[in-house]
Amino acid sequence: MEPARASSDLLRERLAARGRALGEREAPHRAALEEATARCHELHARVRDALEAFHAAAAAAGAPHLVLHVSEPRLDDKHVRACEFEIRRGRHVGLVIARAAKRELTFVGPFQTGKPEGPCRSIPFDAPAPELEAALADFLERLVEEAATP
Repeated sequence: MEPARASSDLLRERLAARGRALGEREAPHRAALEEATARCHELHARVRDALEAFHAAAAAAGAPHLVLHVSEPRLDDKHVRACEFEIRRGRHVGLVIARAAKRELTFVGPFQTGKPEGPCRSIPFDAPAPELEAALADFLERLVEEAATP
């Protein structure tokens, strides 16, 4: 066997072993991550709907340029057992994170890229609907206000 081939096989074997070990470690958390991902997708749909209303109202009032973009939900950039999406206009960002381990939703921001993230507000997955609505509305109102301020 060629030395490069043997080295490549060794590398594959080592990483396959690490993949098995990490997969076994994370397997018990799969259901919780699936729940967090479902919550993230649910909030994503609600945020997109709310921002459509915001965009329509802003355009009707004469400011069609006030547009915020919503990313698709994805695995969280910081936490391996969480799902997130972002709302952005230029450097202004807000994050919605559903964390499996804590069974909570966290609203981060608004903040500007390149600056410290925050403020954060977390609420449990099973918070009463009015509490979730109020937290989400407060977060989105702060974000659109900051993103639309010259």
